[in-house]
Amino acid sequence: MVSRVTDDYEAMVTAGCEAVCEPAFWAGFDRSGVQGFYDYFSQLTDYEPKRAAKFSLPHFSWLCINSKESEDTMLAEEVLSIIPYFLERPNVLGIGEIGLNKNTRNELKILEKHIELAAKHDQLILVHTPHLEDKLKGTRLILDAIRNDPRIKPERVIIDHVEEHTVEMVLEGGFWAGITLYPESKATPARAIDMVENCKAHNIWLNCACDWGISKPLAVPHTAIEMRRRGHSPEAIDQLIYGNPLKFLSQTPRFKLG
Repeated sequence: MVSRVTDDYEAMVTAGCEAVCEPAFWAGFDRSGVQGFYDYFSQLTDYEPKRAAKFSLPHFSWLCINSKESEDTMLAEEVLSIIPYFLERPNVLGIGEIGLNKNTRNELKILEKHIELAAKHDQLILVHTPHLEDKLKGTRLILDAIRNDPRIKPERVIIDHVEEHTVEMVLEGGFWAGITLYPESKATPARAIDMVENCKAHNIWLNCACDWGISKPLAVPHTAIEMRRRGHSPEAIDQLIYGNPLKFLSQTPRFKLG
């Protein structure tokens, strides 16, 4: 939400959104040093919750250095060293959005260090999987890296940006699957519900992108409309839209509503 205007917060509250969960992600450019990340984490854990609170909307965050900037391992390790300082902030849900971008050795090295950090501090994990032709291989590499640490329980990990060819392997591994909704690219509401129907909505949550490109903060409510159009019951819609995220996030005592 750091890239959005306050009108979006007002629209989300009007649509019935109960909370915002914002992961640390790429700024649209590579930051030049660790101080930039310190300021960014301060924004996610201090300023942005206050901005959302003006609209009575709880704001939660995840912390990491994203996979694009993980290619610079020296910078990445500096950023990893300051994350524990922020983990005690009351709105921090865990480590994320970690993962891979181009499936390089450096990215994998930093991914493993993020996993170690999450295990050491008993944090939930949010994972970003690569796009396009790198997604299948990258998803396999990510799942293997997480399985290599016996301290990490799959049910405390959500693998985001799943698509038709990766969603089953994620769910079969005991992980949660996240479907990111975009109005034009990646998963549209119709495509997302196709996946949900094929997988019976088991351990899936829907999330909307709120970045600098073409994205829609109300994509989740719009997807609920698509479910209603297809004849899904109000109970099924509520379970997918609200119940599933609540079940996953309730694994951390930090996530509290009301």
